[in-house]
This record gives sequence, C-alpha cells and structure tokens, in this order.
Amino acid sequence: MSSVTNGLVLKVSDIGESDKVITLLTAEMGVIRAFANRAKKMNSNIRAASQLLCYGEFTLYHGRDSYIIENAVAKEVFFGLRSDIKKLALAQYFCSLALEFVPEGEPAPDTLRLILNSLSYLQNGRRSPEFIKAVTELKLISLAGYAPDVSACGACGKSFSGEAVFNVRTGKCYCPECSENGMRISPGVITAMQYVIFNGIDRIYSFSLPAANEKLFGRAAEDFLLFRTGKTFKALEFYKSVST
Repeated sequence: MSSVTNGLVLKVSDIGESDKVITLLTAEMGVIRAFANRAKKMNSNIRAASQLLCYGEFTLYHGRDSYIIENAVAKEVFFGLRSDIKKLALAQYFCSLALEFVPEGEPAPDTLRLILNSLSYLQNGRRSPEFIKAVTELKLISLAGYAPDVSACGACGKSFSGEAVFNVRTGKCYCPECSENGMRISPGVITAMQYVIFNGIDRIYSFSLPAANEKLFGRAAEDFLLFRTGKTFKALEFYKSVST
C-alpha cells in the first residue's frame, strides 16, 4: 500500500547507473530511506525531487524490506543555496545534524520545521549564516532532549544579574563566584540562549545580537553540541574552511 508524505532530502547515494537511495526527513516518520529507481534518468518523474535539499511530496510504497519512491513532486529546491558555497556547506551541516539527532521511524515534526526554517532564512539572507548556525544547533540539541540549563546558576540557584560562566561539560551556567570552569558569556548571550531554548520554532529568529555577542553565542552553541555528540562533522569542517 502506498502513502504520501512531505519530506526534505538529507542525503543522496547513487546506485548503479540510474538508481538512487534517498534519505528523507519527514514529520510523521522521522528519518527514512527509500529507493528511487531510475531517478537519474532524464525522463524520470522523480528526478527533480530526488536531489539534496529538495523539499517535496513523496509517494512511497513500503516493500518487504524498504521504502520505494513511486512518485515525487518538488515543492522547494532552495536554488539560492546552491550558488553560494558557504551557505551550501552550512545547509549540508544542518542535514548532518538531522541525521545525527532524529531516530529512524519516529515522528519529527518540530525538527523538520526547524531545518526548513533555517534553510529559508539562510537562502534569503535574513540573518547571518553564523547566527542561523548557532540558533539551529542550540534548538536542535534542545529538541533532542539535551538542552543546557541556563535558567539560573547551576550551583547557588540564583538568577543571573551579569556575566555567567557556561560549562559545556555540565551543560550549566554558573555565577562567576560559583565557578570559573568554562567560557564567560555576557548577559545578552544568556538571554539569547534562554530565548532559543524556551520559545517555539516560529519565534526563535525574532531577535538579534551585536557582532561580539553573536560570535560568543555561536561558540557556546557549537562547543556544547560537539561535546554532547562526541563527534566531528565533515560538513562543519568544510563550512569552516570556506568561511575563512
């Protein structure tokens, strides 16, 4: 029996001369992998929708061991990202993060909406790539259940009245008097982290930061995510190489 779902192409692997395996991020089923037979043929009805970063409507048939794409219609292909190597590299990093955090077969509507929103902002240039990267990293790891505790000091429990110390190992913020182990972050960065963690996805881009705070915000989000995953991401390394 066939089913129809909307999905974002996170990964494409070629098989032989004409076929592909497509990894999709969907709202209903999380990450799924599906065979796209003859997708590389010029006259294929799924050719346009079977490319990386394409968001489309996919008609899937569940075979004995795998999904097979029967039809696909592209809704958004994010052409604006393909002409900018820095933006494209960052978009691929977002795909890598989705593959890391979203389990196969489990619903992931918030993660799909987050990645789509981030790609849209990245394409339209509404925010700097560095800002979009930090917001996406922090919100994604929060959706995965690993949000840092930045609501109050992790030692004395007091609210922050000035600078704080963020420790990526504990995932907590501290008063400078309570701990010196970590990176010093300004009140603006603390507020930004709180805003992203506690607000809905449709609101997390509705603020801005001065350049210095944006850089520190980005460092805090990236360092925390990399520590929690214990991994390096080739797409992130490539993004950094083309951003210098």
